[in-house]
Amino acid sequence: MLSVPKHSFVGVIGPNGSGKTTLIRHIYRALPPPTKTVYINGKAIESISFRDAAKSITVMRQENNSEFSYSILEMVLMGRSPHKGLFEGDTEHDVEIAQNALEHVGMRQMKNRRYTSLSGGEKQRVLIARSLAQEADILLLDEPTNHLDVHYQWSLMDTLKGLGKTVLAVFHELNLACAFCDYLYVLKDHKIVAKGSPASVCTRELLADVFRVNSEIMYSSEGIPRILFSGVNNAR
Repeated sequence: MLSVPKHSFVGVIGPNGSGKTTLIRHIYRALPPPTKTVYINGKAIESISFRDAAKSITVMRQENNSEFSYSILEMVLMGRSPHKGLFEGDTEHDVEIAQNALEHVGMRQMKNRRYTSLSGGEKQRVLIARSLAQEADILLLDEPTNHLDVHYQWSLMDTLKGLGKTVLAVFHELNLACAFCDYLYVLKDHKIVAKGSPASVCTRELLADVFRVNSEIMYSSEGIPRILFSGVNNAR
């Protein structure tokens, strides 16, 4: 069983095809979950309307394409839709929230640019701002640092960690997961094969078995593991 305590930052790691994204999709119902296997604040997710769920959960997926020529600000304002009636327009309060979200990801000065003109990394930052503008207490993040350079990877993770929200995030970058997550789940073949603190989970033995890589593990003064990869491990 996978659980995410309130205000904790939990990561899901595993090799390609292990079921990480499928897990996230079950939680936000892009894929129907088995009946009564996903609970939000103690309630079975199928008993919660999509609108009410969107007020509690915000999702940032890997997809970042849009065929429509929205401005950056318009894209971020879409995060306010769960808080509006069917034909209700954007208020000054909505715009302020959206601009503050853009400030968090370093893009407020670009708010009038077209979303379609952005690089992959810039689009990713806009999608994160849209998730922040939704003001949900629970964040589901599928590869949140995808397309970002090193500076924005660490800057973004600092921002997300500082929000004090409940976060469940899928990672490929293991050192980022170790640095920012309170707890990790490791998936292999759609099963949880390890769970615990980053220091207890990210061992040489597990990395060789699950990820098939050789490594050395160093530790910061705070006990955070730093993984140094040293080659492929083809042992079975």
